[in-house]
Amino acid sequence: MLDRLGVRRRTETVSPLPPPAAPAPAEAARPAVPPSDLERRRDRLVRELIDLQWDLGGLAYEMASRDHYRLDVLTRKAAKLQQIDAELAEVERMLKLDEAGAAGACGSCGALYARGSVFCWQCGKDLMARGAAGAVAGP
Repeated sequence: MLDRLGVRRRTETVSPLPPPAAPAPAEAARPAVPPSDLERRRDRLVRELIDLQWDLGGLAYEMASRDHYRLDVLTRKAAKLQQIDAELAEVERMLKLDEAGAAGACGSCGALYARGSVFCWQCGKDLMARGAAGAVAGP
């Protein structure tokens, strides 16, 4: 019945990432750079996130079709999904910092800043930790 509706079965393999586009002529001349550990970790997390979303949706559908909800099961699955999503966001943030050559991101506005920066270029927040003005180091 699912085949008639055009719905894929869970056992079928669904590619989580689109196929790579053909390289431009200028890019074809460059040697391929192997993916970094962070990029491989991001790709693994993306695949895991897609699988968890698929599983959670299927689980909710099955529970709805039986009119019997187990909130504890749904909550555990959703918590795992949120954990993977947060980890993926952190990995993507680190990749963005690495690609931009930045030293970090402003804690106030999230703008990237370069090494040696004292103030955020966007919001003006002081990026350097400063001690008390009257503090004197002891012997």
